[in-house]
Amino acid sequence: MWETLLQILLLLLAALVLGALAERLKQSAILGYLLAGTLLGPNALNLVSSHSDDAVAAGPGLVEVLAELGVALLLFSIGLEFSFRRLRRLGPAALGGGALQVVVTVALGAGVALAGGLSLKTALAVGAIVTLSSTACVLRVLLSRAELESIHGRLATGILLVQDLAVVPLVLFLGILGGESDGGAMLLDAGRKIIAAVALISGFWVLFNYVVPWVLGTDLMRRNRELPILIAIVAGLGSAMTTHRLGLSASLGAFIVGMILAESPFAVQIRADISSLRTLLLTLFFSSIGMLGDPSWAFRNAPLVIAVVIAIVIGKLLITWFVLRLMRVRHRHGLAAGISLAQAGEFSFVLAAVAVAGNLINDALLNLLVTATIATLFMTPYLVAAAPAVAHLVTSQLRRMRLIKPVIDPAVKSSIGAHDRHVIIIGFGPAGQAIGETMINRADFVHVIELNHAAVTEARRLGFHAYYGDATHAEVLEHVHAASAAAVVITIPDPNGARRIILSLRALSPDIFIIVRARYHLYRWELQHAGADVVIDEEYQLGIHVAAELHHYLGTLSRSEDPPTSV
Repeated sequence: MWETLLQILLLLLAALVLGALAERLKQSAILGYLLAGTLLGPNALNLVSSHSDDAVAAGPGLVEVLAELGVALLLFSIGLEFSFRRLRRLGPAALGGGALQVVVTVALGAGVALAGGLSLKTALAVGAIVTLSSTACVLRVLLSRAELESIHGRLATGILLVQDLAVVPLVLFLGILGGESDGGAMLLDAGRKIIAAVALISGFWVLFNYVVPWVLGTDLMRRNRELPILIAIVAGLGSAMTTHRLGLSASLGAFIVGMILAESPFAVQIRADISSLRTLLLTLFFSSIGMLGDPSWAFRNAPLVIAVVIAIVIGKLLITWFVLRLMRVRHRHGLAAGISLAQAGEFSFVLAAVAVAGNLINDALLNLLVTATIATLFMTPYLVAAAPAVAHLVTSQLRRMRLIKPVIDPAVKSSIGAHDRHVIIIGFGPAGQAIGETMINRADFVHVIELNHAAVTEARRLGFHAYYGDATHAEVLEHVHAASAAAVVITIPDPNGARRIILSLRALSPDIFIIVRARYHLYRWELQHAGADVVIDEEYQLGIHVAAELHHYLGTLSRSEDPPTSV
């Protein structure tokens, strides 16, 4: 026991040092965590090891269990920000595209493996293993870059959730291929798990919609700050453990419970309560993944490893871009989502363990897949960071070569007339609609640009000139005559997209009055430097409003406590 705790301490210490060094070098701390596991793991310095010589095929040790719980808490905290209403807003493009991406990647991955001389069963196992992307890495980087609410961030999130759902059927599929049991028994087992999942979600719904909010609202919970923290931890880890015991994805179960709790007023505080524990366990997760790497084997087989890594990155990028385009997603957003998801993920190790147990892959192929997966995880922070810019550059070049269509709907292109001194609202979500409500009496002078069909319909219902288009493209701004606009209001939550829009507007005309929303204080100066006249800093404005309410309340309180004056 103490030996295991010592190993965990060494792993966290190395992760702290290397993570801080990575941040100092302007890199993602995830790279430091992965490197810490690789250096201290059984294939390098051997200071930290699993309880078995075979880190993939063996059952999990304490480090691996804590690492899995870290991923579950990440999904739980993200679920707290989503709610079922927001999940529905991801739309069929993300959810349907995710299902199609899984099927196409398994098929094409198996095809490439067959062409490489592998047997059909082994090729199908390889296709399944490389299909899944890294939920932990991608969402962690998107969160740190404030891109979870961007269009490509929402698409990537939806696809990752579908991939997590696909873990169980893929495990069953590999079990059938490996001949662990007959197909009928496996299907019966799958049916039992589906029924158990439905019953479990129903129970979670009642528990976390009614019982937990009532408990959190009691006087005892309000007086004792420690008890709500314990409830939050029990909710996050307990849901993960329960779904794991049923043979389902622990992280997916935690995500669903998080979404249920997101409907309650306690979601924000619960997310804050578990943040420290989540950080600790996620650090162990990334470090434990690094422990699976074998630097000496990778060096001896570098050409083969590089070829497989390139095949995974390019192949998954193109497949995701293709399936999202089939779902009528704009090229730039589909490509950015594809770049973000161009890696093999943590659940690939789970599928690899099943494939090893079923004798579907040998030790050499296992080493190759594990090494290639870790290499793509090392690349993930760079892929996610570069995705928007690379996608914009590639699609702009393809558009100039006339290989892809214009970015504005031709059906509305001819309906856009010149309206001198008009106002343009970019983004018609809650913030844009609140602005629009104050402009209804001047609807003829208001133009709305939005990428959500429902929002476009709502804007037209209110009488505005509304167009479906991507305002980060200068062509869209030109078509709505932005150069002659009196003012442009940018309400989209994505800071990178807002910055590109500001730069495009300033290129069209230096005189446009630009008001932009900054969801995070961190990006206020960046947006001002890009050329915005007014930046509405949400975090700062929130502080001002809270302070005003506080002073108003204290003033009311002091007046009520003043003794009556004599006449």
